[in-house]
Amino acid sequence: MSEEREGSLRVIARGLSLSPAIIQGWGLTVVLILCGTAGSSLVPVVVQRAIDSGLADGDGVDASSIVTAVVVAALLLIVSGVASYYAKLRLFRSSETGLAQLRVTAFRHVHDLSMLTQNTQRRGSLVSRVTSDIDQISQFVQFTGMILVLSVGQMIVATVVMGFLSWQLTLVVLATFVPLALALKGFAERMSRAYDRVRAAVGDLLSTIAEPVVGASVVKTYAIEEQTQDRIDTAVGAAYDTQVRAQTIVAFTFASAILVGGVANAAVLVVGVWLGVAGTLSLGTAIAFIFLITLFVGPAQMATQVITDAQNAVASWRRVIELLETPADVVDPGTGGEPLPTGDLGARFSGVAFAYGDGPKVLHDLDVEIVPRQRVAVVGETGSGKSTFAKLLTRLMDPSDGVVALGHGTEWTPLDRVRFDDLRRRVVMVPQEGFLFDATLRENLLYGKPGASDAELVAAFDDLALTDWFETLPRGLDTAAGQRGESLSAGERQLVSLVRAALADPDLLVLDEATSAVDPRTELRATRALDRLLDGRTSVTIAHRLSTAENADRVLVFDAGRLVEDGSHADLVDAGGVYTRLHTSWVAQATLGVRP
Repeated sequence: MSEEREGSLRVIARGLSLSPAIIQGWGLTVVLILCGTAGSSLVPVVVQRAIDSGLADGDGVDASSIVTAVVVAALLLIVSGVASYYAKLRLFRSSETGLAQLRVTAFRHVHDLSMLTQNTQRRGSLVSRVTSDIDQISQFVQFTGMILVLSVGQMIVATVVMGFLSWQLTLVVLATFVPLALALKGFAERMSRAYDRVRAAVGDLLSTIAEPVVGASVVKTYAIEEQTQDRIDTAVGAAYDTQVRAQTIVAFTFASAILVGGVANAAVLVVGVWLGVAGTLSLGTAIAFIFLITLFVGPAQMATQVITDAQNAVASWRRVIELLETPADVVDPGTGGEPLPTGDLGARFSGVAFAYGDGPKVLHDLDVEIVPRQRVAVVGETGSGKSTFAKLLTRLMDPSDGVVALGHGTEWTPLDRVRFDDLRRRVVMVPQEGFLFDATLRENLLYGKPGASDAELVAAFDDLALTDWFETLPRGLDTAAGQRGESLSAGERQLVSLVRAALADPDLLVLDEATSAVDPRTELRATRALDRLLDGRTSVTIAHRLSTAENADRVLVFDAGRLVEDGSHADLVDAGGVYTRLHTSWVAQATLGVRP
């Protein structure tokens, strides 16, 4: 057995271990499949008995023998049909259960991966592993797996029956299929490599198609339809080429099986006539053998489909396993974790540094403590480390060095020891773009507080002084947000995100302030809502507005990955440092009527 074949078997074994429900109860299922196979394979024997006993004994037609043979054949076919029905039913149920389990596990693991790991992989590739790759495995397990077991059982039973009827013709049939059996091993190895390339090309194609769909407005705005179409055409062409190369191998294998089947039939007819003339083969046996060789040749021809689907499934399984074996570098400590200290939360960074993968450090030697109920603004130029700071604070990523802890006074708990359920309940991040799911306003808000009543949801709008805007929505909580919330304006999505955060009622709120321009009325509403949301709780805001930095209790200034200034707006504005330069730029933009 070649190393590549052993590798494929290891992949299948590993895949089945990840979804054990697939093989639960397989013993009985295989027995039912064999019963169904045996029933149909024994019909030719009944035909042989009917012809030799009922027609060819020289005394006329023996009607009773023929009727008996027909009844027996009918009973065998009924047993075969019932056994096959229950075998398929059991197989479908177990495979769907196992693959649903695998799909959920894969999807959950995607969300367990850190933002850093997710950002290194194309979104379409991740989606294809949870969808199309598992669909391909489903095709193999439910249909090809059934065909494989059925074909093997049918060939074994047919071979035994043929041997019982005529060992000479049995040897003829087996001899014609030896070359094909040897060739199939080489075909399987070539198809394995071909379908690895096919699944990778399909993942790339999904990624290439998904990007311009999500960024359709950019494609239209910059009139880059032609360039976008060229990228898609290239990806489609690559997928087409890999599929054609794989199917060329399949076609050659299938044609080889048909050729061997024809040779086997011809050989049986020639040798069968010779044995019949010699008086060692009856007419009934010869006719039964023609039926049996069809049962033998059919599975051999199906071997191409089995190998094709098997190699496609192995390639898909390999990609899913690769996903599941990607380490979740931000791990939930689970029941072994520690709860956060009760009361208001502060944050402490001790000797923290961070680098993306093997790249240079983007955050250096950070030591800072944020006291509870302090309103902190984080400012700096693009690439200064502001967003990295926020992601470390919410544990979307873990630091390369140092410790990030939450607590107060003498009670501090390192983030990597805090249970995720406790962390996500008490620390909430509002991202720069207010992402909404394709659902109603009610369903989107319930992510902040599952189980909240409609009255609580409406009260949250009132708490943030947004009732006047909410009342302009004709359908209220039943308003459809649309895909990515695009049924609402950018400003309205920001308002919904703030209400959702208010419903979560966190002890620490991390806000990446939106940079997109909105109309003055929405801007006023968002500023008013934000003031109410931040009141009385610890907050860290990545500031893009002049007013946010001016109104903060404390300003942290980052430059080139380092915390270079720390103080109040009043202390820093005239200090002549980085903040002074940023503030001067903001004021100049405001003077020119450009929103900073």
